[in-house]
Amino acid sequence: MFLEYENKKSETDILANTEKVELEFVSGQNSSNKLIKGDNLAVLKTLLDDYKLGGKIDLIYIDPPFATNGKFKISENRANTISMGNDNEIAYSDTLIGADFLEFLRQRLIFLRELMSEKASIYLHIDYKIGHYVKIIMDEVFGKKNFRNDITRIKCNPKNFDRSAYGNVKDLILFYSKNEDYIWNNPKSPFSEDDINNLFKKVDKNGRRYTTIPLHAPGQTSNGETGQEWRGMKPPEGRHWRSRPAALEELEKQGLIEWSKNGVPRKIIYADEKDGKKMQDIWEFKDPQYPTYPTEKNLDMLKFIVQASSREGDLVMDCFCGSGTTLVAAQELNRKWIGIDQSEHAIKTARKKLASVSQDLFSAKGYEFLAQRQEITKSCIA
Repeated sequence: MFLEYENKKSETDILANTEKVELEFVSGQNSSNKLIKGDNLAVLKTLLDDYKLGGKIDLIYIDPPFATNGKFKISENRANTISMGNDNEIAYSDTLIGADFLEFLRQRLIFLRELMSEKASIYLHIDYKIGHYVKIIMDEVFGKKNFRNDITRIKCNPKNFDRSAYGNVKDLILFYSKNEDYIWNNPKSPFSEDDINNLFKKVDKNGRRYTTIPLHAPGQTSNGETGQEWRGMKPPEGRHWRSRPAALEELEKQGLIEWSKNGVPRKIIYADEKDGKKMQDIWEFKDPQYPTYPTEKNLDMLKFIVQASSREGDLVMDCFCGSGTTLVAAQELNRKWIGIDQSEHAIKTARKKLASVSQDLFSAKGYEFLAQRQEITKSCIA
């Protein structure tokens, strides 16, 4: 499916005729890590054509404007207060709406796709008012087959505003990959105390909580080892052993098989040996209560995304980098990064945030950032 609207350009026109720009490097011109000030469309075109970064970006996170038709301003009276008043400096404008906004976003997504490596993913953060239209645009640009998740993110505590509708505590993250074979590190979320009590109901003589699972699984393999007899029994009809009989015997020697009163064996799983539970598509990462920049996102959420969909040394990009949270997450996790924003306030905030990252991190993989950090710190003090 495609959205049709006025002034929608062809991909050929966008890729060929978008104007380039001389890049304004705030830091990192000769480094893997780059902070660039400018209109991201022109910057992306330049990175693709002149800096030959096509196919080099391994992970993209973007938090673009949400088509709110508003101007976001930073209060002069209180450093961490976000205000919409007329007497404050504008951090950024979000005045494109409707088809104009969708085309604005689509053009950037096309360049981002060209910059992505074959194993790359993209996470696009958007709200419920425009997100359904953006989903169709992303299906068009990346292909519906490469849609991975529609993630609901709990962004704040419940509100009690007087409105004739349900309270809004969520926004939306659209997760796509470049291809079907993409970087995926099978992220887990920690077990809560309730999880442990509910999932691991048994306790052994040493006080360790555990549960048990069947030793067999669906699927008939009559000719294979997992269909053979073990300890005088075969797996039930239509099922096979999860492991070869020799491996089951080793589990028995290790005391990791529990036998029921009826002589049915089950594998023991200890709570303290599990690294968490599979992450689902509802996330609770609430944003800072007193942000340093409008719409600043939760650092733990960005770290989770970076860990889930990239590896150490990979290149992460955020072309709406705002306060630089994505860049900090990438830096702290030993990834390389490129950040782009055209707002002077965003660049200033990002530089300060990057300058505050622990110095120990900058020598971890030789990312040529230590000198930049000293440069940024001097600039911020000045």
